[in-house]
Amino acid sequence: MFFLEETIRNKGAVYPGNVLKVDSFLNHQIDVAALDRLGEEFARRFTGKSITKILTIEASGIAVACSAARCIGVPVVYAKKTHSKNIGMDVYSSRVFSYTHDKEYDIIVSAQFIGRDDRVLILDDFLALGNAVKGLIGICGQAGASIAGIGICIEKAFQHGGDELRKMGYDVQSLAVIEKMSDDGNIVFRTDEQG
Repeated sequence: MFFLEETIRNKGAVYPGNVLKVDSFLNHQIDVAALDRLGEEFARRFTGKSITKILTIEASGIAVACSAARCIGVPVVYAKKTHSKNIGMDVYSSRVFSYTHDKEYDIIVSAQFIGRDDRVLILDDFLALGNAVKGLIGICGQAGASIAGIGICIEKAFQHGGDELRKMGYDVQSLAVIEKMSDDGNIVFRTDEQG
């Protein structure tokens, strides 16, 4: 999506270590109008997939998942990063390594919210190495749910997580694909190289 690429260029910032900060519009302060456009695009890209639930991970994926869910007409389930007393013991869990935070943690979903009859659309804000998405795939596997597709706002293609997921047979749809970026702020999108 050209508008997302332009927003990243104008409002994003590249930090050392291949970190792209988009917290001024996507995952800290949220541009709701832009979020609506992202949700509509995910709904368009996954039309006809018989989606029953959208699954994401706290916290940055929740806003875009809710926007897409409103367009598709299904609930959002999000994997929690801590096991609280009120979630109960009947849960699915998966271990995830966070590239951004440089640590491992368990993600947890209550078994009552995802099951064998569900066709799940996995959504997240970023895809780099693919660890968070793989954790969500693991949750779906434990629940016996099928995966209708994977939607990503921003994919860092040079870190190859998307390539690996596609080789595994998943329909991965990324709205902005970064082929390379440098610490001086230069970002090259896949559309730049194609056009």
